[in-house]
Amino acid sequence: MPAYVAGASRWESDTFPLVDPTDGTVVGHVPECSADTVDEAVSAAGAALRGPWGDTCPEDRAALLRRIAGRIQDRFDEFVDAEVRDTGRPRAFAETVDVPRAIGNFRAYADLLYGSAERAYHTAIPGWSAGSGRVLNYSLRRPLGVVAVISPWNLPLLLMTWKVAPALAAGNTVVAKPSEETPSSAALLAEVIHEVGPPPGVFNLVHGHGPGGAGEFLTAHPGVDAIAFTGASATGSAIMRAAAANVTPVSFELGGKNPALVFADADPAEAVAGTLRSAFAHSGQICLCTERVYVERPIFAEFVAALGERARALTGYGPMISADHRDKVLSYYRMAAAGGATVVAGGGVPVFGDARDQGFYVEPTVLTGLPENARPVREEIFGPVCHVAPFDTEDEAVLLANDSPYGLAAAVWTRDLSRAHRVASRIEAGTVWVNCWNVRDLRTPFGGMKASGIGREGGEHSLDFFSEPVNVCVQI
Repeated sequence: MPAYVAGASRWESDTFPLVDPTDGTVVGHVPECSADTVDEAVSAAGAALRGPWGDTCPEDRAALLRRIAGRIQDRFDEFVDAEVRDTGRPRAFAETVDVPRAIGNFRAYADLLYGSAERAYHTAIPGWSAGSGRVLNYSLRRPLGVVAVISPWNLPLLLMTWKVAPALAAGNTVVAKPSEETPSSAALLAEVIHEVGPPPGVFNLVHGHGPGGAGEFLTAHPGVDAIAFTGASATGSAIMRAAAANVTPVSFELGGKNPALVFADADPAEAVAGTLRSAFAHSGQICLCTERVYVERPIFAEFVAALGERARALTGYGPMISADHRDKVLSYYRMAAAGGATVVAGGGVPVFGDARDQGFYVEPTVLTGLPENARPVREEIFGPVCHVAPFDTEDEAVLLANDSPYGLAAAVWTRDLSRAHRVASRIEAGTVWVNCWNVRDLRTPFGGMKASGIGREGGEHSLDFFSEPVNVCVQI
């Protein structure tokens, strides 16, 4: 999986291994891009912006996005293979979530851009200006310029295309850096974009690590005009420090310690099934996953027993992304046990009796009994684990949900419509699901509060970030 700079693939003398998380084997080597290569990529992006790409109209950009979506569809199985190999996730997940959403991202922004080009990019306000007579004010949106897109390892293709599609739609050029853990689908995306024929430099891809590597070289580069990042909050803080020197605008979707509130009037089967999914989907390695579950006391014992039983019965789940991440998750399991937690389900490493025993698996885990100030309750673990605690009143439930440095997402389970609206409006989170989880309309705003991010993505919210308004005032 080479890098891609100025319309051509690029290899480096330095490489690092790509490891299959299902069995720990090395399946390839990835170029470690140097500062010079990153500089070339940024320069190529800037040149493309000053060249023919800078003159493309919204309709032509929309057509390009549709061609990209079509080529991903044509190579659907290749993208699925790349996602499965890099992440170890079940194939069905890549087939139903990752690749379809990547296709959907490009098509959604093509439709949005083509359908709303006049409304989104031109607003005329005729009128008078004191002492100047009649004037015409109109605003237009222009691209920010060279955009650095840095995507994480948990949903590699989905989250990269979630940023690349609107960035290109708004007329920017892109230098993308995928996680060093999951570079394969990004390399395929570079091939696909090359196949559909934008000018060289419109999309560039660099590989490498963060601190002291391609990530740092890219985010600190003075030629980068904006940074869009999804990943850990600590990494977001580091990127902000790098961006501050050049006052580079940033869009961040960061970590979460997401709560679910289960009221006694909730449908018990739906609440358990929904929480099982929200806690353990993709082995808990989704920023939106539930790690804190608060259950109204009258149904607490019944809910915990049912959730534990369902968690123990889970099969077919994937591994942690790496040995280091597995060890991190296991350290929280040990920390919880040492802190007096009741381990309702899981709490260790599964034994399969095959090659997976050399992989990076941990058991889906349900905990109870920890105080709210315990580190496993406060800190994002990013694994298949949730802590369940009781509450007595609606006000207490809201206070518990909001008692976190994070504010990304939440779920509310209740059959009381008034309570649903009342509680949802009080929770400090960018997204609140009621009687569901991870249902997404690509046009709606998505992002986090507090340590969970800056700004909103989705629909015109993304186009607003990836472009900036310019007012033109004409004396008539």
